[in-house]
Amino acid sequence: MALKGTFRRDTIITHAGLDPEANHGIVNPPVYHASTITFPSVAAWDEAHKPGFKGYIYGRYGTPTHRAFTDAVAAMEGGHGTVAFPSGFAAVVGAILAFVKTGDHILMVDSAYFPNRRLCDNFLKNMGIETTYYDPLIGGGIRDLIRPNTKIVYTESPGTGTFEMQDIPVIAAEAHKKGCVVLTDNTWSGGMLFNAFQHGVDVSIHAATKYIVGHSDVMLGTVTCNEASLAAVESSFKSLGYSVGPDDIYLALRGLRTIHVRLKRHEENAMKVAEWLEGRPEVARVLFPALPSHPGHAIWKRDFTGASGLFSVLLKERSKPATDAFLDTLEIFRMGASWGGYESLALPVSNVLHRTAVPWTEKGLLVRLHIGLEDPADLIADLEAGFSRLAQVAKAA
Repeated sequence: MALKGTFRRDTIITHAGLDPEANHGIVNPPVYHASTITFPSVAAWDEAHKPGFKGYIYGRYGTPTHRAFTDAVAAMEGGHGTVAFPSGFAAVVGAILAFVKTGDHILMVDSAYFPNRRLCDNFLKNMGIETTYYDPLIGGGIRDLIRPNTKIVYTESPGTGTFEMQDIPVIAAEAHKKGCVVLTDNTWSGGMLFNAFQHGVDVSIHAATKYIVGHSDVMLGTVTCNEASLAAVESSFKSLGYSVGPDDIYLALRGLRTIHVRLKRHEENAMKVAEWLEGRPEVARVLFPALPSHPGHAIWKRDFTGASGLFSVLLKERSKPATDAFLDTLEIFRMGASWGGYESLALPVSNVLHRTAVPWTEKGLLVRLHIGLEDPADLIADLEAGFSRLAQVAKAA
């Protein structure tokens, strides 16, 4: 049941998508496991296939459990509607394929999630869809890259691994002048810290596996759309045969209810760790938009209401055995490819080697850190031990 009246974001997240009156007063929606959904008559079956039908027709297309979740995400993001996908990358694929066909052209930010590049350079290329990668700091200059057949301008701010801040309102304005659809990967903000639709975006994509789920136990993606884009994404979802299990949806809905309080702790911890790292002699730069030293700090401060717990640190150039020793010594920080859960992670970044629009020329090791919900003093001590081991190996070499 939709909330009546105007409420602030934290209240919306707590209540959106709930309908206790329809579930015997139970607050959380039941988990519907369904494939077949039956109809009492031919007339009812025919009605279910008419445009605008609001009921349920087959388990693959969703159940009341799914709708509770997608309604809640759409309300959190301020979009017209949300479609759930079985992973974050499935959401990327489904969203892109909703708007392109053979002969079309995509503008993809050079700092995007690496599987996006694999999708564009292989699968989409084989379909006759061309991609141009652009400098994430291009701003209004995006106008010069838009062709008559450009359909999508894809953004991600901050960028994967290197955390460039894009001027999305300016990029979106230029894209819309040429009739392009603007997509953004909004995972870093969790949908809480950056209102994509207020900044000109048409489609907001999340690896809901990360902050929306928040507990490192579900693969899930979401695509939230404005009114003009929703039908195309829904059609793409159905045509591709995607489906999301109800248990994953339920866990994601439970995670969503606490995203606002978790993100505050992630930000608080991340700021303490990032500020400490800035003072370390082993560190060349800390790539965290919430720091005043970050080149994109002004854009972050203008467009975002906070920061999450993900950033990178560029180490000064050392031998590989020394930097390996740093990572291998860490006890609390585990090495893993995901992020957004309650635990802290550290991972060497390699996707920068694939940049084409603006090659990455830094010599030191780039390490991506996800700052979890542990005590920040313990996280700092863990990193300090890693740096001590790095120094020992470097000195012995």
